[in-house]
Amino acid sequence: MAILVQDIRESFESCPFFNHMGIEIIYFEEHSVKIKLTIKEHVLNANGTLHGGVHATMLDFIQGMLLRSITKTRCATLNLNTQYLAAISEGDIFAEANVLQLGYKLAFWKNSGQRNRDV
Repeated sequence: MAILVQDIRESFESCPFFNHMGIEIIYFEEHSVKIKLTIKEHVLNANGTLHGGVHATMLDFIQGMLLRSITKTRCATLNLNTQYLAAISEGDIFAEANVLQLGYKLAFWKNSGQRNRDV
């Protein structure tokens, strides 16, 4: 039986960690996924800004979601490099990913995360 994109979406929506983070799926289609996080106190660091690990978590999720929408199979992140340009402490942030190269066993990505004012 073929795996449907809707089944993959539901598997992420039922993931306890995904829900704990407060991530929301804006759209989830084959080759096109966008997620949102409304910043709340439990994701802030000691400086009162969004913890860098939350940014990285969103990018890791968006990569897996997009790859699974294309390949219809489970996957894992081997490496994730993140560069932070500015801190944020309130509002919404969004994440999207684009496949740069898709091979038999590896995929390369370009991810982006933006504040609500940039979307």
